[in-house]
Amino acid sequence: MSTTLNTPYRAIFCDLLTDNTIDILPLRDVTVDDYIGKAGSLSGTVPVPNAEMAARVRRIEEGRTSVYLQRGTDLWWGGIIWTSTLQSDDQGVLTLGIQAATFESYAGRRMIRATTAKYDSSYTLPFADVDQLDIARGLWTDMQTALDGGNILVTYGTETSGVTRTVTYRDGDETTYQDALDSLAALKNGFEYHITVYTDPVTGSRVRRLVLPQSADGDEYDGRIRTGSTDLVLDRPGTILSYSFPRDATRGGTTARARGASTNTDQATESRPLASDVAAADQLIGTGKNHAGHPRIDLTSDHNNITDQDTLDALAKTELGAATGAVVIPEISIRLDDLVPTALLGRTARIRITDEWFAEGLDARYRIIGVKVSPAQRGRPDTAELYLEEAA
Repeated sequence: MSTTLNTPYRAIFCDLLTDNTIDILPLRDVTVDDYIGKAGSLSGTVPVPNAEMAARVRRIEEGRTSVYLQRGTDLWWGGIIWTSTLQSDDQGVLTLGIQAATFESYAGRRMIRATTAKYDSSYTLPFADVDQLDIARGLWTDMQTALDGGNILVTYGTETSGVTRTVTYRDGDETTYQDALDSLAALKNGFEYHITVYTDPVTGSRVRRLVLPQSADGDEYDGRIRTGSTDLVLDRPGTILSYSFPRDATRGGTTARARGASTNTDQATESRPLASDVAAADQLIGTGKNHAGHPRIDLTSDHNNITDQDTLDALAKTELGAATGAVVIPEISIRLDDLVPTALLGRTARIRITDEWFAEGLDARYRIIGVKVSPAQRGRPDTAELYLEEAA
C-alpha cells in the first residue's frame, strides 16, 4: 500500500504512554490483522527518500511508539511497534520496515511482580470468589497502575459474567499478565477478550478499550464477544471474492489431557507435572452402538502455572470441546466498501454462496473471529479476509 494523500488510509504514529501524535507518515506494503482472544499484527515499510524524512522517521522508537491505521475517519487497527529494520538497497534507497502488534501484546511483556524491586516471597495478587471479568480487569489495572511506566491507557467497561473464580498470583513465579489472562479465559465457562480502538465521537480523542462479553439475562453465559444486532449479509457472486473451507484433522482430537506444574516439594523424589483426567468424546469414539465411528485421537496441552486439579480437568474439557474431530476455520475474502462496517470482530455474517460445489446454495451464519486487511494496490481494491466460526 502506498499511503499518499489520495488513498483512504493514514498511518498515525503516537507516544505509547501519552497517545500524543508524533507524526503521520506514508506506509507501504502494509499487512494488518486482528483477532478475538489474541494479538493481531501489522507490518509495513516507511520510505526514507531524503534527510528531512529521515529526521521524522527517527522519532519512531521500538517499544514506546504506537501506530494506528486509519481508513477514512475510522480507526481500523492500533498497536505497539516492537521491531524495526533500517534497510538500504543497492541503489541507496532507504526504508524502515516496522512490525507492530495490537495492544494485547503489552500484557505478554509484563510479569506479575511485587511493587518493590526486591523479591518478596510473601507478595500475592489474590482474587477470592470474584467474577472472572472483574479478575480480567483487575489484572489489567494492576499491570497499568501498580508500578510507574505501566499505564498504556487501556480503559475498561463494567461487564459481568456471573461466573466466579478464586485465583492467586505470586511474586517470583514470573507469570505474565497475558498468561494469567489466557489461562483464566480458557477455563470452562470462560470468556473472550479484545482491545478495540476507536475515536470518541464527543471528544475526538482516540480510545483503547478492553472489550469483554456481557452475560445475557436468563441465558447461560457463553463468553463470546458479539457485535451488532443484525447479520452482515455477504454473497457470492457479489461481495465475496473468494473462499476456503479447510478441514484439519491434525489439529483436532477425540480425547484431551491438560498438564500443569509440578506440586512436588521433595527434592529427593522425581518431579512430575500434575495432570488432568482424560476428557473423551465417548459418543464419537469407536463403532459400537451409539458411537459415531471416529478413531481415538489424543490432544494434550501444558499449563506450567496451574497447580489445581479441578482447573486442569476443566481446561481439558474446554480444549476438547473446541477441537473435537477435524478443526474447521472457514475463510472468505471480501471487497471492502462503504457497506462493510469498521467493527467486524464478533459480528455475525450470513454467508450465501452458489457455485458448482454449493449447487443448491449455501446459506449459513458464522461469527467473525479474525480479520486480515489488504489495502488497495496496483489497481486491486481494498479487501479483507474474514476468519469464521459457526454461529451459535
